[in-house]
Amino acid sequence: MTKEQVITRICETGLVAVVRAESSDQAKRITEACIAGGVNAIEMTFTVPRAHEIISDLAKSYSEDEIILGAGTVLDAETARIALLSGAQYIVAPCLNLETVKLCNRYRVAVMPGAMTIKEVVECMEAGADIVKVFPGDLSGPDFIKAIKGPLPHAHLMPTGGVSVDNVQKWIKAGCVAVGAGGSLTAGAKTGDYDSITTIAKQFIEQIKLARTSK
Repeated sequence: MTKEQVITRICETGLVAVVRAESSDQAKRITEACIAGGVNAIEMTFTVPRAHEIISDLAKSYSEDEIILGAGTVLDAETARIALLSGAQYIVAPCLNLETVKLCNRYRVAVMPGAMTIKEVVECMEAGADIVKVFPGDLSGPDFIKAIKGPLPHAHLMPTGGVSVDNVQKWIKAGCVAVGAGGSLTAGAKTGDYDSITTIAKQFIEQIKLARTSK
């Protein structure tokens, strides 16, 4: 799958599930629950123990039609390369690391570095980011997206942090191409309630569709 196809599919669904877990088993069960809820973009963060092995296992277990598999919390090019060799199809980072973006562009892999000021957004775009992750989203809010889209209407923005079923419509209507959801989507894993993750995933997808059709 080309990086353009990866980006298109992420934007079509509009939701990236950010997976943080205490074990590989928990991470896999969260992933299964998200997929059952209609979320095909999974961001396996490198805060999860042996994340590269989980990415490798998931890449072997699911087809590209079932899952778009990414690596998150990637802080450097070395980690990005490990993720790509393990099967990651896109790279997400909390901030801009030029060598990481350079590596992804070298291998034509979608890359989404983080930013929280308009200056940082521009720097990410200039470096070659495909989508800019607005992070932490709970410190900015949808109004920040509107402010950025004023001078930068061409910016592809994806907030992570502070995105919930209750406010996702505001983020989408503000101009985001997609959103990243972590704890608000996967909290049920802490108590073993994986069915709740599937339910919330379906609610996210529905709210995103409503936001796009009611603009």
